[in-house]
Amino acid sequence: MNSSSSQQMQDGPPPLSEQPGGCQTFDDWLATPLGCYVMAREQMIFDHALPDLFGFYALQMGCAAVPLMQTSRVTHRFTLAWDTTASLLSEPDQLPFAENQFDVIVLPHTLEFQALPHEVLREVFRVLRPEGRLLISGFNPYSLFGIKRYFGRDRDGPWGGEFMSLSRVKDWLNLLGFDIVGGQFDTYNMPAQNERTLRRLSWLESGGERWWPFAGGVYFLHAVKRVAGVRLMRPDWARSTRRRRAVAAVPTRVTRSTGEPGGGGQ
Repeated sequence: MNSSSSQQMQDGPPPLSEQPGGCQTFDDWLATPLGCYVMAREQMIFDHALPDLFGFYALQMGCAAVPLMQTSRVTHRFTLAWDTTASLLSEPDQLPFAENQFDVIVLPHTLEFQALPHEVLREVFRVLRPEGRLLISGFNPYSLFGIKRYFGRDRDGPWGGEFMSLSRVKDWLNLLGFDIVGGQFDTYNMPAQNERTLRRLSWLESGGERWWPFAGGVYFLHAVKRVAGVRLMRPDWARSTRRRRAVAAVPTRVTRSTGEPGGGGQ
């Protein structure tokens, strides 16, 4: 055994971010200090939005290692992935589901790593029920994260994806038939890999939201699927009761005519 191998055994394995090919996928990057920090920030956003969304089936596409739907009240929840372990395995632009299957779909950083992100959204629109909800999170190219991706050499994890602007994603959603009902920016901290640095600069979160609100590292969108000509009908019990009363037959008393005023029979 040479001296270099002996020294490596004494020091232990290098961190995941320093291992060759250690962060080849986005889910691997989530185990790094910066990945954990970003997901913790996004978890708070999803935890706030999901409890108000109801239905029978919900689907999370991507970030299979993070239970982003833990606060959801939807009865049946599934996680889909394409390069990691999950309850469902499929390509995001070719979903193996029939139309109008899901009430809620969550897309955490899915579009950045797809060759055809518009087709992914088209598939999501197809399998989402009318008035179904779509929650999207993505990296903002006009932020410190975008600067790091543009000028940095690292292409592992998120830095190898394509950061799409918020306006571009909104245009795609509007063209498909979604209505944007909410959204926000978040994660104004420096994209540092050191946990101590992230804690020391945590004041940037409140400061960034006040000074440069559109330069958050990630954005969040809440959209609703609208279908032309489809309107959810709710029963109007009071109106239906009045209608039944109006058409009900009213019995009348019939007397036999005898030709005499007030006459009766013999």
